[in-house]
Amino acid sequence: MPVFKAPFNGYSVKFSPFYESRLAVATAQNFGILGNGRIHVLELSPGPPGVTESISFDTADAVYDVCWSESHDSVLIAAIGDGSVKIYDTSLPPPSNPIRSFQEHAREVHSVDYNPTRRDSFLTASWDDTVKLWAMDRPSSIRTFKEHAYCVYQAVWNPKHGDVFASASGDCTLRIWDVREPGSTMIIPGHDFEILSCDWNKYDDCVLATSSVDKTVKVWDVRSYRAPLAVLNGHGYAVRKVKFSPHRRSLIASCSYDMTVCLWDYMVEDALVGRYDHHTEFAVGIDMSVLVEGLMASTGWDELVYVWQQGMDPRAS
Repeated sequence: MPVFKAPFNGYSVKFSPFYESRLAVATAQNFGILGNGRIHVLELSPGPPGVTESISFDTADAVYDVCWSESHDSVLIAAIGDGSVKIYDTSLPPPSNPIRSFQEHAREVHSVDYNPTRRDSFLTASWDDTVKLWAMDRPSSIRTFKEHAYCVYQAVWNPKHGDVFASASGDCTLRIWDVREPGSTMIIPGHDFEILSCDWNKYDDCVLATSSVDKTVKVWDVRSYRAPLAVLNGHGYAVRKVKFSPHRRSLIASCSYDMTVCLWDYMVEDALVGRYDHHTEFAVGIDMSVLVEGLMASTGWDELVYVWQQGMDPRAS
């Protein structure tokens, strides 16, 4: 299976929604604490599986997350450790990039998510406790959502409702928002410890998953959220990222500081259906391809990016 070695520590990996062989990776020097960052755009090669870098962009600070535009196949948005949000056009050479840079967040920007239904706007979540809404053609953010009492680690759009998103915070809450409303529409005290990640079910727009420092993944239904639909135990340390499958309703992937990537089917009793231990440092980034069913990618602090088919060994050559 293809493996890419980055010069810095991996933070995030995202498959292109337009090209099944393309993915982007966000990386940071010195574990993101101090130093530069780099965004890599990778191409998977057919035949003998391999991966090559098509272009890379250097940044003066850590890159914590990256996402593809849903409207322009060559455009990437990056969340940067200096509080900036930068937009890159991969069809242009590095000296012509970034094509836009926004400097509004007061602290590190930890996540970025492009609206999959409207395809004209995106969200950023920051350690300054806020979420911001942006449009590609606006010179500044449209709105700032400020309710969380601590770092917001992730904000993610609902896959069916273009005005609805969820945010996961170190204040131990998951909040649901509608951009047409003045404040959050729902507060779910999901865990007793920091919530590091959240994602929506792609087949049921009322179901989400959260992951936490408490080592669990929890699945929630916003129609009755007093108790979770499922609590998934199996990781040995904090669960850094959680992602619902774009192809299977009940399948969830997660990655953790225990260096593993886990696959869960939250609808069955023995929910843990796969565990991959290919990383040798914290596993912090994970994605599942929308275009190729079962194709997964992960990255971690071991500076490696793995791409593999579900059920296969990521390290198999």
